[in-house]
Amino acid sequence: MGTKRLLRTRKNTPFLQGISKRDTIFIMIEIRNLRKNYGNRPVVSDLSLTVQNGHVFGFLGPNGAGKTTTIKMLVGLVRADSGTIKIDGHEPHETACREHFGFMPEDPYFYDRLTGMEFLKFCGQLFQKSYHKSEREYGEILKLVGIYDARTRRIATYSKGMKQRLGFAQAIVNDPSHVFLDEPLDGLDPIGRREIKGIIKKLHSAGKTIFFNSHVLADVEEICHEIGIIHEGKLVYAGDVKQFCNGRPLEEQFVSTIEKL
Repeated sequence: MGTKRLLRTRKNTPFLQGISKRDTIFIMIEIRNLRKNYGNRPVVSDLSLTVQNGHVFGFLGPNGAGKTTTIKMLVGLVRADSGTIKIDGHEPHETACREHFGFMPEDPYFYDRLTGMEFLKFCGQLFQKSYHKSEREYGEILKLVGIYDARTRRIATYSKGMKQRLGFAQAIVNDPSHVFLDEPLDGLDPIGRREIKGIIKKLHSAGKTIFFNSHVLADVEEICHEIGIIHEGKLVYAGDVKQFCNGRPLEEQFVSTIEKL
C-alpha cells in the first residue's frame, strides 16, 4: 500500500466501470512539504495535505494563491522544487499513475478542426486502458456531458460552455480512479453547472476521488466533503467543509478568513 493509510471499507455503486463493488478507503492523494518557486518568488510553500479515496475535495484560494500550480504538480506537468507527491502510492510522472487519473486544465486546448468525437477518440487512444474503446462507449461519455448531438461538429463551432463539457469528457475518457479538475464550472450557464455537478456526484458514487479548484463557492459547499484553503502559497485550512463554515455560508466564511490573513 506504500504511503496509503487504511481507514475503512464501504460498498460501491458501479459507474464508468473499473471500480470493484467493495472498495477500501485509504489516503489516495498525499502531499508532503511541497515547494515551488518561479525565480525568487515562492508560489507554493511547504504544502502538506491528504485526500481520502472516494472523497470530493475542493481546493480554494484567491487568484494567484498557487492552486493551479499545485494541480499541475499533482498531475506531473510541473516539477516541485522539493517535497513529495503520492497518488495511490505512485509519483505523478509514473506511467502506472498517469493511466489512472484524469485531468481537466483551466483552459483546455483543442484541435479545432477535429469533431468532438474525433478529439475524444484521440484522447482515449493515449491510454492503454481505453485504447480499444468502441464508438458506442465514446458516445456514452459525450451523452454524459451533454454534447452528444454535437459529436460530428468541428470543435471550432463549439461555444465556451460546450468546450468545457468536452474538456470534462476527455478527463474521464480513461475511466480514471482519481480526477483533477481546474475550474471545471467556468463558462457554464446555471443548467450546465447543475449537470456537471451531477456528473461529479456520480463519479463520487462510483468511488472516484475528485480534486478540483473553483471560485464558485456555493457549488463547492454543495458537493465537497473536505476543502483545503491556500493563501500566498501556504495552506491555511484543510478539513471538513461544515466544520470550517461553522454555520455560515462557505463564501462568507472564506472571505472572512482570507481578509484576516
